[in-house]
Amino acid sequence: MAEKVTIATVAARAQVSRQTVSNVLNSPQLVREETRRRVEEAIATLGYRINQAARQMRTGRSQLLAVRIEPTRDGINGSVLDRFLHGLTFAAAAAGYRVMLYTADDDGDEIKTFDNLLASYDLDGFVLTGTDHGDVRTFWLAERGVQFVTFGRPWDEPERHSWVDVDNADGTAQATRRLIDTGHRRIGFIGWPSGSGVGDDRREGWQRTMKAHDLDPTGLDRGAADGIAQGAECARDLLTTAEPPTAFVCASDSLALGALQAAGGRTAVIGFDDTPVAQAIGLTSVSQPLPEAAARCIDLLIDHLDGHPVGTTQVLLEPSLMIRTTA
Repeated sequence: MAEKVTIATVAARAQVSRQTVSNVLNSPQLVREETRRRVEEAIATLGYRINQAARQMRTGRSQLLAVRIEPTRDGINGSVLDRFLHGLTFAAAAAGYRVMLYTADDDGDEIKTFDNLLASYDLDGFVLTGTDHGDVRTFWLAERGVQFVTFGRPWDEPERHSWVDVDNADGTAQATRRLIDTGHRRIGFIGWPSGSGVGDDRREGWQRTMKAHDLDPTGLDRGAADGIAQGAECARDLLTTAEPPTAFVCASDSLALGALQAAGGRTAVIGFDDTPVAQAIGLTSVSQPLPEAAARCIDLLIDHLDGHPVGTTQVLLEPSLMIRTTA
């Protein structure tokens, strides 16, 4: 029979005191980040199971958080949030929390779901994804005193609530600089229609970098709904202009795959999100630090549940460019 894993076992593995393990489980703000991470890794490795009933009596919490499952769309870029959810679930478990998943068709439907979930379950808080201008979900939760953090910025008022996000503009700036450094001067951008917070941010990084290198982006920008067919249509449109681009920066890997098809290997292409498809076909793409983003979301939400910090906290993470055969 396997030996029971206790707090003492975890403490020995992490080379800390039992009190430190207890603090990580119940008052993580008291523990230095490096030490807390070491204890969380020991908890995950050993499979330590917290007595949830006893902990709920001590803290007055259910240790239950909720997050929405996004539609799979074309099955390519939908994998991004799948990876985020895996990271979120792992980070929550390491901190002694569980994650409840729910679905919703749109923001209005999600608010109805909030109401039903809060009436049916003793939820401690929410992690929201897919933020946009004037996000009504955050106003609804804030007005009711429900704790939440978002993976994505409140684009209208950046300091209105706590959030974790990836610097989308920096990602497309890295992609554009890569193409400039390899000799390209006519660099097209294929993104989404204007008005999307994330999409506009990715477009801005390309545009700003072009101008910083004295390159004119005028006429090199196309926008469409996300998808391979849409990316191909935008690329064909740009390639038939009087001075066609020799390279494309795309707001997603789906759009980039379409651009690759339309260009037939004649132009360099860089995508965004570094999906498994991009890795499989050798597409150069911008990678988001999703496990870190998920862990920081959990950290922030637990901090707020513990009453610290009192104000809001904003975390902006840097993406990285994964260079492969297409650029």
